[in-house]
Amino acid sequence: MNKIVYAFLLSFTAGLSTLIGTIPIFFRKLNKETMITLSLAFAGGVMICVSITDLIPEAFSLIRESVLPFPCILILAIFLVLGILTSIFIDKLFPNKTSNYTRQSHLYRVGMISMMAIIAHNLPEGIATFLSSTNNTKLGLMLSIAIALHNIPEGISIAIPIFYSTKSKKKAFLYTLLSGLSEPLGALLAYLFLNSFVTPFLMGLLLSMIAGIMIHIACYELLPEAYSYHLPWKMAFSFIVGIVIMYFSHILMC
Repeated sequence: MNKIVYAFLLSFTAGLSTLIGTIPIFFRKLNKETMITLSLAFAGGVMICVSITDLIPEAFSLIRESVLPFPCILILAIFLVLGILTSIFIDKLFPNKTSNYTRQSHLYRVGMISMMAIIAHNLPEGIATFLSSTNNTKLGLMLSIAIALHNIPEGISIAIPIFYSTKSKKKAFLYTLLSGLSEPLGALLAYLFLNSFVTPFLMGLLLSMIAGIMIHIACYELLPEAYSYHLPWKMAFSFIVGIVIMYFSHILMC
């Protein structure tokens, strides 16, 4: 198979794995409060774990190829903070509490912010999958499997709040699909424009920013929303499960 076609297939498959995160909306045996608490806490644990054990170390490794250790740490920290500030800016784009503010409004807001953050996350992942796959098919396969695994809870972080705020399975599915399609879009951008311009240093900067965005989304949106349903033990359990599953999947993919 042509390496370019293979790379596109991997990025497309990894992106569409986000849709697996919509499965809980079709099984409603758990009550609404429990479902939201478990789902958002799990997604928050995954996002924090991915940022700390995957994105930040990878960003450091890529930036380190061009600069010495101390400047590397400083640059990484600067772009991590820039990612947090970017997430705060995204947060400001959506209406905050008003006189007509409801729990459904907040859930919808959480889902939309998660979608934008995950699109920002998936674009460089698509670039990385495409570039690695065209150079090393085995490495590309392993990377796409790892990405697919952590795309599932990211899909949950979109589908659950969108579904429970709008009561629409169609919207939850379509918004999750949109975030997943940003993965092959990243691969397409790499193929058309970025193949000769993307450097390890630039990828390191992007990954640093994405880590900041995801940490902010998890700590400022997902976990507070999960906690607001007053099920602290379920929230803590699901958060820890998210971290443990993602940590061990990371180890298995290394």
